[in-house]
Amino acid sequence: MKQKIQNEQRAFRFKRFARKSYSAFNSMHKVVSIGVVTGCILTFAHANDVIAQTSVDAHHPLTEEKELEEVVVTASRTEMPIELVARTVTVITRSEIAQAPAQSVQDLLKHISGIDVRQRGPNGVQSDISLRGGTSDQTAILLNGINLTNPQTGHYSFDIPINLSDIERIEIIQGPASLVYGASAFSGGINIITRKHPDEIIHADIQGGMHQLGGAEAGGALLFQSSTHQLSAGYHSSGGYMENSDSKIFSSLWQSRFLTEESAIDFQVGFNDKKYGATTFYSGAYPDQYDNTQSLFAAIKGKTNGKIKFIPQLYWNRHWDCFKLFRDGTPDIPSWYTGANNHRSDVFGFNLNAQYTWKGGISNLGGEFRNEGIFSNVLGKPMEKPYGEYTHSDNRSNISYFLDHSFLWKKITAGLGVLAYYQTSVRENFNFFPNFNIAYQASGSLKFHASWNTAMRMPTFTDLYYKDKAQIGNPALLPEKSSAYEIGANYRNRFLRISLAGFYLQGRDVIDWVKKPEDPLYQAQNLSKLDKKGIESQITMDWGAVLPVMHKTRLNFSYTYINQSQDVKNLESNYALDYLKHKFTAQLTHPLFKNVTVDWQFRWQDRMGKYTRYVNLQKESEVAYLPYSILDLKIDWQLKDFISIYVSASNLFDVAYHDLGNVPQPGFWALGGVRIVWRGPNS
Repeated sequence: MKQKIQNEQRAFRFKRFARKSYSAFNSMHKVVSIGVVTGCILTFAHANDVIAQTSVDAHHPLTEEKELEEVVVTASRTEMPIELVARTVTVITRSEIAQAPAQSVQDLLKHISGIDVRQRGPNGVQSDISLRGGTSDQTAILLNGINLTNPQTGHYSFDIPINLSDIERIEIIQGPASLVYGASAFSGGINIITRKHPDEIIHADIQGGMHQLGGAEAGGALLFQSSTHQLSAGYHSSGGYMENSDSKIFSSLWQSRFLTEESAIDFQVGFNDKKYGATTFYSGAYPDQYDNTQSLFAAIKGKTNGKIKFIPQLYWNRHWDCFKLFRDGTPDIPSWYTGANNHRSDVFGFNLNAQYTWKGGISNLGGEFRNEGIFSNVLGKPMEKPYGEYTHSDNRSNISYFLDHSFLWKKITAGLGVLAYYQTSVRENFNFFPNFNIAYQASGSLKFHASWNTAMRMPTFTDLYYKDKAQIGNPALLPEKSSAYEIGANYRNRFLRISLAGFYLQGRDVIDWVKKPEDPLYQAQNLSKLDKKGIESQITMDWGAVLPVMHKTRLNFSYTYINQSQDVKNLESNYALDYLKHKFTAQLTHPLFKNVTVDWQFRWQDRMGKYTRYVNLQKESEVAYLPYSILDLKIDWQLKDFISIYVSASNLFDVAYHDLGNVPQPGFWALGGVRIVWRGPNS
């Protein structure tokens, strides 16, 4: 297989594929090389539309081979280099995380145009994260491929034991992704990948700022010939930017990796603890709300080498929540208040993937058992005998089987698969969710892709059972289902990257909390039809590739447009109907002078929908969300190889805005910090 190579092209060969005999692609008897324009960076900021395989003649006189470390993503059941995956993937890289003016994963995600981040509390306190106009319950959240989506409510899905210094990259799949991430990936999934090969033996980060903000992160690694062990811990606190918005957050994560010639085993265990004032989080009538959440997580994953790989995975995640409508010390607590809502949810799962590599491609066959349970004093079915403070409970099991095949043929990369899913709480047979993705590499610079993906999501325990003075759950809720179509194109050369995608998502029996204007309570209901149409676009310019004087200068623009239609009119919505119609982001990274780098992050967004405004704790009227613009900034000064100083500021122009209900968002907020690293005696 040969292709004419233009004068300006070179062939880049991945180290893993070239050197390891057990490589999937070596087993397919294929030379995996990517034809790219000179100087083009394989992975770059924000959305990376993946490129299909292009074969090149390694003996061509104009071809220069250069070995690169490949970036492998999990956008299919087969781990592949991002250039070979046949669907659109968004990747936030480690270097981008270090440059960004962000204090949490949620802060990183709000600068991606296709993601809606509705913050209740800043700096990682609590946010609802959704994709392509969905809700937070419709987004699967994963840590190293393990689905940690909270079955109680999507509000808590980011209560995970992770510090920014732990993260290697973040992968985002837009659109239904049940085959890859499980049934909860109704509108997409976010997979946080931690560092497996640390280059720092010890690191520490200390920071302080406005509103009594303070924090510290520290970590260390033990590196041996056949194993790696890492421990990190972080603590951040704030007095709050308004009354009852104080917070204290602690996260710790231990990771161990054991390697042999035949296999690899990864073990991880983590703990997360959050305490925060939740002023008006769930109702503008109660400004003294308070929440304390904890999560404990453990997982072990194995992977064998060879033509047939077996990938078993065992995981467990426990989440506690104590929510108080009136925090301790609040004066004049009304007599009708009976005390805190206490919950404990448990998720336990085991899955096995058997992967077979042959000349026709890579085939995956496997299954997963996942159990979700809750103990509570408000959620679930009444128990005959209380269990400690818990008087209610519920439990359900999910069983799924999947078959997936990926193949590469000349300029075409394609994937075809199906997920069979059974839920014990639904009296139905197996549901089947197929998908098909294909990409065509028209030239070394231009790629086209198309996809069709389906998914399903079960109602959360909050959807089913929650009840208070303002809202009521619905035990008769049906699962919601989605089917999405997407077409797109991507162009790239050494200076310019352009991507454009259009999508159409059909939602059926979509779950939302709604009411008619005359109704007193919001209720969880199935909306029979909720469809979304939209476009996503991005332009990235690497000025250093064409102007050496602008070395390390990159400019990125992205825009997402969504239009939503439903067959139910005149409903007030808490979530699904309050979607982002427009979102525009811009990022500029450039050197200021020697060893000083500046990163600017701008976003403008316009949300559909309304919320009930409260003034002096009294309900007034329904008001529409207003569009707003926010500019963030970070300046980083690398003094030595082992020490750097940074200053970061969010909302530079002190804009007043609302993302969700009556929760005012922070104005101007500045902080500074010092980061120290030690890479070992040979660094």
